[in-house]
Amino acid sequence: MRVVATAGHVDHGKSSLVLALTGTDPDRFEEEKRRGLTIDLGFAHTRLPSGAGVSFVDVPGHVRFLRNMLAGVGGVDACLFVVAATEGWKPQSEEHLRILELLGLRHGLIALTKRDLVDDEWLEIAMLEVVDHVAGTFLESAPVIAVDSLGGTGLDDLLAALDVLIADTPPSADRQRPRLWIDRVFAAKGSGTVVTGTLTGGRLHHDETVAIEPGGHTARIRSIQTLGSTVDIIDAGNRVALNLNGVGHDEIGRGHAVTTTDRWRTSDRFDASLDVLASLDHEVSRRGAYLAYIGSRELPVKVRVLGADTLAPGTSGAVRLFLPDALPLLPGDRYVLRESGRDETIGGGEVLDIAPVTRASKARPDRSIERVVAERGWVDVDELDLLTGKAVEPTVGRWVTTPALLAETQQRVLAAIEAADELGFDLAGLNEHERAVVDTLEGLTVEAGRARPADVIDPFADHPLADQILAGGFAPELPSDLDRVAVRELTRRGVLIERDKLLFHQNAIAAAAQVAAELLATDPAGFTVAQFRDRTGVSRKYALPLVAELDARGITRRRDDFRIAGPRLPQLD
Repeated sequence: MRVVATAGHVDHGKSSLVLALTGTDPDRFEEEKRRGLTIDLGFAHTRLPSGAGVSFVDVPGHVRFLRNMLAGVGGVDACLFVVAATEGWKPQSEEHLRILELLGLRHGLIALTKRDLVDDEWLEIAMLEVVDHVAGTFLESAPVIAVDSLGGTGLDDLLAALDVLIADTPPSADRQRPRLWIDRVFAAKGSGTVVTGTLTGGRLHHDETVAIEPGGHTARIRSIQTLGSTVDIIDAGNRVALNLNGVGHDEIGRGHAVTTTDRWRTSDRFDASLDVLASLDHEVSRRGAYLAYIGSRELPVKVRVLGADTLAPGTSGAVRLFLPDALPLLPGDRYVLRESGRDETIGGGEVLDIAPVTRASKARPDRSIERVVAERGWVDVDELDLLTGKAVEPTVGRWVTTPALLAETQQRVLAAIEAADELGFDLAGLNEHERAVVDTLEGLTVEAGRARPADVIDPFADHPLADQILAGGFAPELPSDLDRVAVRELTRRGVLIERDKLLFHQNAIAAAAQVAAELLATDPAGFTVAQFRDRTGVSRKYALPLVAELDARGITRRRDDFRIAGPRLPQLD
């Protein structure tokens, strides 16, 4: 399925042409039918002679409803540009064409309507005028088809041209990152909230939980409709109606976006390119009451020109836009900028950075991943995916960084390890990406959270204190000249366990757990400290701390005066 938007000056026959092509009148409101003037977006669909499906978004042509026109052309694949042979090229024809170019549209065809109302000479002049006006634009090579929407003349040629257009227009890419800019919301009787829009970026599923931004709403997809049919899965590039559960129709509206809950980052500012229209008679600066059109949303924005104070007509530059609401955006998204005071289209461009971190006075945005990483230093690989829309392999661990910063960090961490004392360097003092760098360093020994050069002998690897405590079994005696430094390090490593001012070797605790398992195998109802004392042959002085350690580890649990099996009770050897 492809989605095609109409475009063109008011009263040039866009809606009549859609009706003739599809059999559906896109003018939904009584006021539109009474006035013969499209006010809001209209929708229709049909099958072309080849069998390919096409959905039409019919947009208003009058300048007073330009905001509605802009809400309808975001996310479409191609355009059907309409010019009446009776009037020729008009102001809104020019503005609509410039808007479509600013939004990055690259495919379309031209319908020259009302051919029945002019003679052949006038028709030829009108056609030459259209060709002259679209020269140098994406419609330069587009076919121009003369039609009579009411009488049917030329409709077969237009349908054939639409078939070629649809075949030549690339399908909407599936980036596994679906987004649907809402262009209509209503409450369906017995069903609740229904939203419509053009789905891009990925597929949606029945019963899937989705996010709706701005506002942080969540909802469940109760059902999906496209072309009047209910489906379980809908792919990118289709007109879609979603029946949502969990959000009221009065809580959301045109300009909200339906997205998956974990694949988007919202932003209330972004850096972007700005192509300024050559037809302006003034420069673009931060002064002005600007409106930005993104997806189907219109919102007031503040504009900061980057790298210069102003941009002249017909030039391109970079800007930072500040939004009143945080929107789910990605680099590559297109926008249109208008100035409400002058009621004119300024220009538009492409989103380059959805979360700029460089000061506006120094920012030089582009869409490269290398710039994003260089400005941030270290970026979590999942965060980078959200920022850029591109999945990359991490440099180290789960981080992406520059070669220079990686080398500098490796040198700094290695120097700290080499300068540490005999205990080794405590890795707890490193941040996350520094700890990841340790794994890339050669010639190191990492043990119990400390790192040392591999050629440095570990003074605690075979420490005599550990051997002495091990030899004491369940009742070790502490030496009179106890080395507290050794105690701290050996307990930190888990070799020794300190409980109630006594020291036990880890092997003694494991053996005590086996004793507990034997006692409970004999009597699952539990055992007492006295029974444990008798089985181990030690005094109460040692039995109590041993049993307390078993309780602390979940090997046993205390119930009144008994110990019963805990979740970590071992199997008998």
